[in-house]
Amino acid sequence: MPEPRHPAEAAQPPTGHTTSTAERGSFCLAVCSCGWTGPARRSRDLARKDATRHTSAD
Repeated sequence: MPEPRHPAEAAQPPTGHTTSTAERGSFCLAVCSCGWTGPARRSRDLARKDATRHTSAD
């Protein structure tokens, strides 16, 4: 799993999921330790929001 680019981009919620963002060319996507991957976004902020929604969905 790629390391987060910035410490603020990583989150460790109590559910055991560890999310971060990954760069793929000009796109950014949220990834999780459970194997989940969010959609590719041009906005890092939207990718972070995808990660937040994923971890709060449990």
